[in-house]
Amino acid sequence: MFGDYSKDLLRSGVIELKSGNRELARRYLDRAVYMSSEHEVMAEAWYWMSQVTDEPREKRAALENCLANDLHHARARRALALLDGRLKLEEMIDPDALAPDANSGTTETQRFMCAKCGGRMAYTPDGRSLACEYCLRHQTLDPKQEKASGNDFIITMATRRGHGKPLREQVVRCHGCGAEFILPPGTLSFTCAYCYSPHVISVERSTELVSPDGIIPHAFVLQHAGELLSDWMESLKIESDRAVEQLRGLYLPIWSFVLGGGIDYTGEALTDERDSFRGRPPKTARIRDRYPVMLSVSVAASHRPSAPFVRLIPGFDLGALQTYEAPYLAAWPAELYDVSMAEASLEARSQAYAGLQRDLPGLLAPVRVLSTSSANLTIESFRLDLLPVWMTEISVEGRGRIVLLNGQNGAVQGDGFKRSDTNRSGLMSLLGALFKE
Repeated sequence: MFGDYSKDLLRSGVIELKSGNRELARRYLDRAVYMSSEHEVMAEAWYWMSQVTDEPREKRAALENCLANDLHHARARRALALLDGRLKLEEMIDPDALAPDANSGTTETQRFMCAKCGGRMAYTPDGRSLACEYCLRHQTLDPKQEKASGNDFIITMATRRGHGKPLREQVVRCHGCGAEFILPPGTLSFTCAYCYSPHVISVERSTELVSPDGIIPHAFVLQHAGELLSDWMESLKIESDRAVEQLRGLYLPIWSFVLGGGIDYTGEALTDERDSFRGRPPKTARIRDRYPVMLSVSVAASHRPSAPFVRLIPGFDLGALQTYEAPYLAAWPAELYDVSMAEASLEARSQAYAGLQRDLPGLLAPVRVLSTSSANLTIESFRLDLLPVWMTEISVEGRGRIVLLNGQNGAVQGDGFKRSDTNRSGLMSLLGALFKE
């Protein structure tokens, strides 16, 4: 009874507020908070109370009370971010009228050249430094000690950065020779075709895109990658139609999400197990409750090459992520995402819910789960991370097939390979191209 009455008071308060009657709205909302014992109603009442006043201290208190009753209240978190200055009004988007992506745009870059001889600097995967390819001068990196941290999902979803994808064309200028290039979408690093100097695109200066947060540096060099591929091909007895293409080291992006909240479920539980021993049907009681959730899900942020990469992702130790810095990409190509954060969040949430539906019967036993709802499963934070891979293509039966190696632990994934008889010498001749400069 009181629950319905408090909801009627809340509804009346919102109507009066939208009609411009702030004082009357305040009285209705005050009464709704006083009469209600439901956290959902109290959270909504406190949120609308924050809209009644323009005084920052009162507004903050109302928003904090709202979040005290519902930590995942998206509108309150967004309003508090605006109040704190973490989100600017001009950055917010109209969800019903997203502007289309521009065709092209000018992009800032960082250039990595040796200060001693002017040669190209490259990140060394077997160390923590940049090395000149000519005079072998080393420049020690000073990586940030803190681990890559997450970003506020609610705030980012309110801006174009949460929904945007890379520009269809990027115009970049080489800082060495002045040449200008038009790069394809999703390119995060490149080497000038004229002066051979490596550049890394400064995504963090764009208000349209999310910049990388974390990176796992490459852990081994080309020769070791070739040996790992050789062992994998021999173990599966893969026979290639032609020489295997040289392995290419690069970074591919993933979205990493932290999900919280809970799964609402309805179930049945026995009230007295002794009934079954007495020859009577056991009595059951209907249960409605929420199973708390706190988990992490990672999904590919690039459609290329999706299948082998998706299978590689679980094998990475994300505890080794370093805070992203541009020098890690010096002379290493990297892809920017072509799956927006908003799109990826739906996939992450779907994967999480599917896994929880599968696991809940065991987690809640002996309760028999009848139905579940993901309405209160929320995304808390996200990161854009870059993972190291080595890539090549193997031709089998006239068809090229992508093969990826995990650049952290050497695991290999490929698609559509059949076991066939091939000898070691024939395999090594096919792999000869892997070690050619």
